[in-house]
Amino acid sequence: MVVESFLNPFNAEKKPWQMFFLGFLYTSVGIALSLWIFRSEASLVTVFMITMAALPIFYNTMRLEEGKDLLMDKESEILKEHNKAISFFMYLFVGITFACALWYVVLPTSTVNQLFDKQTSTIQAINNQVSGNAIHNLNAFSKIFFNNFKVLAFSILFSFVYGAGAIFILSWNATVIGAAIGNFIRANISSYTSSLGLLEAGNYFHVFSLGLLKYSIHGVPEIAAYFYGGLAGGIISVAIVKKHFRTEKFPAIMRDFSELVLIAVGFLIAASFLEVYVTPVLF
Repeated sequence: MVVESFLNPFNAEKKPWQMFFLGFLYTSVGIALSLWIFRSEASLVTVFMITMAALPIFYNTMRLEEGKDLLMDKESEILKEHNKAISFFMYLFVGITFACALWYVVLPTSTVNQLFDKQTSTIQAINNQVSGNAIHNLNAFSKIFFNNFKVLAFSILFSFVYGAGAIFILSWNATVIGAAIGNFIRANISSYTSSLGLLEAGNYFHVFSLGLLKYSIHGVPEIAAYFYGGLAGGIISVAIVKKHFRTEKFPAIMRDFSELVLIAVGFLIAASFLEVYVTPVLF
């Protein structure tokens, strides 16, 4: 896209907040095109639209981060540089999520049902898995962790095979979380309206904030894990494409890959704990 000429990985790492607006733009354009051209399959086509738009900058970032492994020796410095990429990826993800939540709230119900059909089914399936007394249920923790670990494995695999394939999984998760937040906001707005007869600006902001907080408590570390995994798979993919596996630097690249995966697993453990033992208590 034309935007890529103004926003490359070098600039994005310096001003990661710009990625929020890029994610919002990609999502809004993807939603508009999906509803206009592929209305009956808009829920999936939107994800593909977002993926295609974000793919160039995601892949260029993989190349940039793999190059840092060749130029830098200290692993602590390499991880510090990788965190810059993770930071602007998170802003991109938040932008996509925010756009989905906003359009879920403001669009007519019939349009929302078409636009987030597959996402809503996924949310219902997840809720059924963790229903019941999840606070003291170790099985729920294990189920959520291994389900998230499966997504992490696919993020690594997709990035390894397709270079930046993890962006599809991350875009899908962003639309699911955005739909969940939008549904939460919409349901509570209806509750306020029916009980008070109107909805003041303060109440609207309160509901919107609760919706973001409910899913960000465990969602932020979970998505960070997927980004670390996607970055790890992408670095290995670029190294193989550029035949860097034949150089003396490849062991350092593999060590970097292993550390990124371990960090990702650590974030998944924290996210699963928060989702099972903290979020249900607060909400």
